[in-house]
Amino acid sequence: MEKEIVTRLTKTFEDYAQNADGVEFWYARDLQKLLDYNDWRNFLKVIDKAKIACEKSGQQVKDHFVGANKMVKIGSETERKIEDIMLTRYACYLIAQNGDPRKEQIAFAQSYFAVQTRKQELIEERIALIERMNARQKLVASETELSKLIYERGVDDEGFARIRSKGDEALFGGHSTSAMKSKLSIPQNKPIADFLPTVTITAKNLATEITNFNVRKDNLNGENPITKEHVRNNTDVRKLLVKRGIKPEELPPETDIKKLERKVKSDEKRIASGRKEK
Repeated sequence: MEKEIVTRLTKTFEDYAQNADGVEFWYARDLQKLLDYNDWRNFLKVIDKAKIACEKSGQQVKDHFVGANKMVKIGSETERKIEDIMLTRYACYLIAQNGDPRKEQIAFAQSYFAVQTRKQELIEERIALIERMNARQKLVASETELSKLIYERGVDDEGFARIRSKGDEALFGGHSTSAMKSKLSIPQNKPIADFLPTVTITAKNLATEITNFNVRKDNLNGENPITKEHVRNNTDVRKLLVKRGIKPEELPPETDIKKLERKVKSDEKRIASGRKEK
């Protein structure tokens, strides 16, 4: 496709983009014209195919295809209401994928929306990564605080390891830290939290923060009272998760967070140097 055509179509597609509450969308009636469909009923058939593809991909159709009505002029001073649909970028991409690629506009749209959708995916992936890293840092801070607290109350490093392990056992439904590492194929010499999903890291942090609070409030001393407190808090957090259909021991492991941290630092250096991603 010639560069001039690509430039023209890019501007045209962007000119028709709408925005509602920060979400970019296109009206189906506008996309019909952009993709060179003359008949609305025929275009609806393509939209129906796109909805099926959306559902098969595990997405909620209602999140990407939203029914709407708008007024159009049919005379100098007369308007009537017509059916329309608000379409997200992903919905537009699926519609383009179900169109005839021999049409110049559709061939362009398939690439245009695919690239934009992938950019959004990369942004979402990075946000999820940052959230997981932040959760891990909070857990490190709360566990460091716990180790200092219990050291002041007569518990050594080995005792702290036992307290933390008992807490994990309560959170993971009776599975010890070592057993969970074996279950998730995590090296025994690496922290289990580096491989856990954000929800589990957050759960561990919440239980630890409650333990820290109650150790101070109730002036708990010695390994046994603090262990009981930590186990109770992890048990309570687990009950909440299970009630919401989440069993920590059944969640798949994530990529080693240390590797992801190195990637983030590498990305930051690349951005600072002005280099493009390979």
